[in-house]
Amino acid sequence: MQEEYEKSLKESIKHLQIADHMAYVTYPLVNDKRLLLKIFEEVYKSIMNSIDSMVFIEYPMKSINDVNEVFIQRFLKEFGKNYGLISERISKIFEIVEMNKRHRQSAMEFVRKDKIVIMSDSLKILTLNINKVKEYLLLAKELIIGINEKIREKTKYNGFSK
Repeated sequence: MQEEYEKSLKESIKHLQIADHMAYVTYPLVNDKRLLLKIFEEVYKSIMNSIDSMVFIEYPMKSINDVNEVFIQRFLKEFGKNYGLISERISKIFEIVEMNKRHRQSAMEFVRKDKIVIMSDSLKILTLNINKVKEYLLLAKELIIGINEKIREKTKYNGFSK
């Protein structure tokens, strides 16, 4: 039977592959700026599934659905170093979570030159361009690599070999 963390990690990898393909193959072909939001959403899903996998590794009886943002912050600060996450990467993860939250609650989103502008009800703006999306994509890849190393270490420690 597949472990819960493995299911979450596979889901994370699936979303990462979709985002990667869209960013490096589809986007340059169609050059539609609205595609940036879809790529961003896939990166967000990948990162959240990765965090869910980390939670299952550290707390086998919990799921990310059972926790809130405060728990995620505390969890990443406490266990992030075990997965190769430095404080800069952790703050980028929080930036992605916050941007997704604002994207979901946004009053208006529009294309401006080479970027997407996300405007909140209070008229605060966030921008998203292909370089920022690729930076987030790289972060998601590094997170998955860190989780894979932790799993390898865990299975090796427990006497299993995968």
